[in-house]
Amino acid sequence: MAPRPPNSSAKPRVLFVCVENACRSQMAAGFARALAGARAEIWSAGSRPAPEVDRRAVAFMRERGIDLTALCPQGLNTLPAGPWDAIVTMGCGDACPHLPARRRIAWDLPDPKTLDDAGFRAVRDEIERRVRDLLESLP
Repeated sequence: MAPRPPNSSAKPRVLFVCVENACRSQMAAGFARALAGARAEIWSAGSRPAPEVDRRAVAFMRERGIDLTALCPQGLNTLPAGPWDAIVTMGCGDACPHLPARRRIAWDLPDPKTLDDAGFRAVRDEIERRVRDLLESLP
C-alpha cells in the first residue's frame, strides 16, 4: 500500500463489500470497528443489498460481544466518495464493482447463510482472523 502523504491526519478508510451486505461484510465491519476503534473509518456495503442483516450473523456476532442489531444492509450508492485505503471483496465475483482504492483484497469466502451453524461460525472466525491481519497492515 502506498504511504499516506506527509502531514495527513486522515484515518485509514476500509470498505468491506459482499453481494447482500447481510452476512460476511457486516461481520467483517463489526470486527473491524471493534478492533480498530477510532483509528480507522470502517464501512460495508453490498452490490444488491438484502432487506435486513442475517439473523444468524447477528446472533453469532453477539457471541463474540459485537452487536449488529441496529445495522441495515447498505448499497454501494450510499457510500461516501473514495478513494479507499483498502477495499475487501468477499466472494461476490462480478457483482463487486471497481471502486478507487490504494489496495484491493479479495477474500474468497463461502456465503455462510447456506451453511449449518458450525460452518457459519467457521466463516465468522476466519473473517475475524483476516480482519486482524488487515488492521495490522494499515498505515
